Formats: sequence, structure tokens, C-alpha cells
Amino acid sequence: MSGLAEIHQLLTAVRAGVGDGRAHAEQARTLLGDARRALVDAQAKADPWLPTQLAQADEELDRLFTRLAAADDLVGGYQSRL
Repeated sequence: MSGLAEIHQLLTAVRAGVGDGRAHAEQARTLLGDARRALVDAQAKADPWLPTQLAQADEELDRLFTRLAAADDLVGGYQSRL
């Protein structure tokens, strides 16, 4: 296999890994939303208490999605230039 073909193959594998990471983060976001709904439903009041960690986890997921998108863009751009 030529060096360029091998690089393309490896970059494709990296992009697949980024996609897997995005899928896991989406699942985490869904579970976080489920937890939020469970807390709110259990309290059934207008101003439910939510742990601060819930908001922090949501913010961290936003940062993760941003980093994953940037990584995918960088690898995709590099791959297209090869």
C-alpha cells in the first residue's frame, strides 16, 4: 500500500472515531435530558431544584460537540488536500 493510500485509510478511521465519539456524546445528552425530566417530574413544582452538576454536564457536552466538529473539519480538510 502506498504511503498516501495508507494516510487516507488512517484519516478515514480517525473520522469514523470522531463520528463514534459524537454518537456517544449524543447518547449522553439524551440521558442527561432524561435525568433532568425525571428530577423535574418527581418534584412536580414550578421551580424544581436541579443539581448544578446537571447544567455543568450539559455545558461540557456542548464544548465536546464543538471540539468533535472542529476535529472532524480539520481531518476532513487535511484528507481532501492529500
